[in-house]
Amino acid sequence: MTQARAKAARLWIFAMLATAAAVAFSFKHLDLPVLAIVAPHSHRIELLGEHLGSAILLGCEALLFLSLAVVRFVRGSISPLGKAVAAACIASICAYAINSTILKPMFGVLPPGYVLTGWPHMAHFFQGSPDSSFPSGHMALAGAFAGVLMRHYPKWVPWLAVLLAGAGLLLIGGIWHFLSDVLAGAFFGVSTGLLAAEIWLAHESRLSS
Repeated sequence: MTQARAKAARLWIFAMLATAAAVAFSFKHLDLPVLAIVAPHSHRIELLGEHLGSAILLGCEALLFLSLAVVRFVRGSISPLGKAVAAACIASICAYAINSTILKPMFGVLPPGYVLTGWPHMAHFFQGSPDSSFPSGHMALAGAFAGVLMRHYPKWVPWLAVLLAGAGLLLIGGIWHFLSDVLAGAFFGVSTGLLAAEIWLAHESRLSS
């Protein structure tokens, strides 16, 4: 078990370094060219922003978690999938909160809409707000949810990765986020979800032993 954890830690560190390099490269060389390509077509999916806003998604997760809690209270137990989904909801909400209150204000990157009106694409360290662009809150939220399920159900990893990639493309295509925002948000979210799932599984292991 110790060797497995050490291997997982090394893999995560490698993924973090690779993501950091990809984010830096994207921020400097890809964000603006990609924005120029997608901006003329963004109106085609702008309605999604009204129906898939962060407040709506957070509300849905909170309602789902509450429903699972009620089922647990009434029936005395819930299925393993129900437990995983409940943990995914909590991890997702926490990841979004940390991203919005700490990471976004720390980096202070303006959203693509500002850049299109002439503002520079750069970091304003410790001058940001929850409305800043980097990292993507939607990807942090979705990534944390997916990360928990990835840890509980490894066979789902390819499908969850495809769904995350699709969400990222929508965020970029709707000019709600830059490519670098999406990459950083996804990594932070998935990392949070994997950590939350590991803690939960360790807790269950202690209870069953």
